[in-house]
Amino acid sequence: MDYAAIDLHKTASQVRIVTNDKVVDCRVPTTRDRFRTTFECPDRMKILLEAATESEWVAQLLETLGHDVVMADPNYAPMYGGRSRRMKTDRRDVAALAEACRLGLYRPVHRRSLDHWAVQWELTVREHLTRIRTRSIVLIRCLAHMGGVHLSRAGHAETFVRRVEATELPPAIQHAVAPLVAIVPVLNEHIAAADAHFKKTAAADSQMRRLMTMPGIGPVTAAAFVAALDEVSAFRGPGHVVSYLGLVPREYSSGDQLRRGRIVPSAHPRVQALLVEAAWRIWRSANPDTRAPREWAQAIGQRRGKRVAAVALARRIARILYAMWRDETEYTATRTSRRVAA
Repeated sequence: MDYAAIDLHKTASQVRIVTNDKVVDCRVPTTRDRFRTTFECPDRMKILLEAATESEWVAQLLETLGHDVVMADPNYAPMYGGRSRRMKTDRRDVAALAEACRLGLYRPVHRRSLDHWAVQWELTVREHLTRIRTRSIVLIRCLAHMGGVHLSRAGHAETFVRRVEATELPPAIQHAVAPLVAIVPVLNEHIAAADAHFKKTAAADSQMRRLMTMPGIGPVTAAAFVAALDEVSAFRGPGHVVSYLGLVPREYSSGDQLRRGRIVPSAHPRVQALLVEAAWRIWRSANPDTRAPREWAQAIGQRRGKRVAAVALARRIARILYAMWRDETEYTATRTSRRVAA
């Protein structure tokens, strides 16, 4: 079988195509039309490309043309065994990728389904809307404070505009914050619509419904968790899941020294944040069904502090959610109590 490799970039990508009689190297614009023209041929090829931002749509396009596409982990060192460290060019990179494709020296990555990609994009937009609303509210409160007016932090974001309108602000401050006061209700509507959409999505998905049986887990957190993992069978165990989500501490160890820091960066920071929020909800809750993990986390908090304990509880929640998904079981307080005690 003929094979090829692509070194993907945002504007232009390096391509190498190897057939029985020749090797073709070319640089093409990273566009659908150009990739379709380059790879539209009757012979089926095996094509290797690194997992990156542009990789998924390129892989889907090449598969519609009848080719076998492998999306490889760029952190797998043997894939670049033939590349010199002293000189790096796109042409040398694609040559190393093509050789890895020929020899099978790559580690394929799991590709999420289109439905879960759509959920991920919707979560990204919702988070962006929430951040804009939060920053707008903080700025309004700050400017009001500079004008000698203290806006209470109590209350929900949905009622913030009413509280501002009921407060007598200095004319200059009122004029300055008017655009933000007009934006916040619009953001509230879009965020509420997104929450309603996730509630509907979670109600129609059996896995999300199952995860929501755990107290503290709502539709957004369940949707984010399922979209991030995509397939539970792709993970070896709960330890693999928490590592994948970045809920493990950084470690700097050498010799007899052992140093651990904050949690590691992850490809799913939204899931990290949502699980930590779920941990705080359980921490502050009096629900008897979450008594075991709550007391476990509070014991850690007495020794290491609340923030460390919240991350530890988020890690525990991720393990529980994974086990529920893997075993296709709903949340059971007694079963969780035995696991925490163990």
